[in-house]
Amino acid sequence: MLTLGLLINPFAGIGGAVGLKGSDGQSIVEEAFRRGATRRAAERAKVALEILLPVSQQLRFLSCSGDMGQNVLDELGFEYDLIDFQPQQPSTAEDTMAAAGLIAQQRPDVLVFAGGDGTARDICSVIADRIPVLGIPAGVKIHSGVYGISPTASGEVLLRLVQGQLVDIRDAEVRDLDEDAFRQNQVRARQYGEMRVVQSGHFVQSVKQGGTESEELVLADIAAHIIEEMEPGVLYLVGSGKTTQAVLDELHLESTLLGVDAVVDEQVIASDLTESDIWSLLQEYKEAYAVISVMGGQGHIFGRGNQQFSPRILTALGKENLRVVTTKTKLVGLEGRPLVMDSGDAELDRRWSGTQSVITGYHDEVVYPLA
Repeated sequence: MLTLGLLINPFAGIGGAVGLKGSDGQSIVEEAFRRGATRRAAERAKVALEILLPVSQQLRFLSCSGDMGQNVLDELGFEYDLIDFQPQQPSTAEDTMAAAGLIAQQRPDVLVFAGGDGTARDICSVIADRIPVLGIPAGVKIHSGVYGISPTASGEVLLRLVQGQLVDIRDAEVRDLDEDAFRQNQVRARQYGEMRVVQSGHFVQSVKQGGTESEELVLADIAAHIIEEMEPGVLYLVGSGKTTQAVLDELHLESTLLGVDAVVDEQVIASDLTESDIWSLLQEYKEAYAVISVMGGQGHIFGRGNQQFSPRILTALGKENLRVVTTKTKLVGLEGRPLVMDSGDAELDRRWSGTQSVITGYHDEVVYPLA
């Protein structure tokens, strides 16, 4: 019988949809709730663990009480044991570290955790490479290489492990951003260590590349293509990243590097939008497009740093009104891995899978696989 440790950071990802660009710290969590945020980590953990229900008799869980693991296991009907630890209410990063240490002492086969880069950093600080791990992506910032490309992908890796299929264990980096700098449009990421990660095929993501490569001419060409397409009175939601920022730079407009800006008639009408801000604009404008970029090294177009584009937003927009932009260098850097959607709605991700047109220059588009 396989033993899986389970830890859930119940507040992971809570700041994404409301434009806070992270969830680290009690003050950010409180501000997220004030802005109407809802918890998402437990639901994403359930998506991953539901895949294991057919093999539930072949495994047991070792977890923490309440919303750090027990509640999800109860809901799904898995057998489990609890460590002798009571987290604070609400739970904190210190609770994550303490629980991870206690679980590691009992040597589970794999420690599974739901969170973001801050969660991975906390767990790494305690267990390092003592036991294998696998992350279920639930955070705003997910640059580390310890997470599945989606909750479903994490579940598939664990299923293969339980079924006795060959699963690799490889060292992967744990990276995290400075959230305060992130909110000031500065990307400062550094490595905090490595953990041993169970992996299979392309189910586990690569470490995000920093995107410091200078390709000004290519970005200007991409921007010119998008601007030429812009129609009067139409809403354009320009997502985060240097590639999309080039569009507003070309228009000589101020932009939010790590947020979503609204453009109508080549003017910014609203900056650093939350999910609810976008929804309100979609009720106002009859036609709207999203201009988003590809995360270098990972291939995600949704689910990494742009949770403002929620499932209801994407459904309202429609795939046909999506404009994906990136350089050919970034596509080549994916080494054949597909683009990835991790919207939080598995059915939506399935419907949109197949191929995606990607703008890579002026009147230059390629078709690329979308998983």
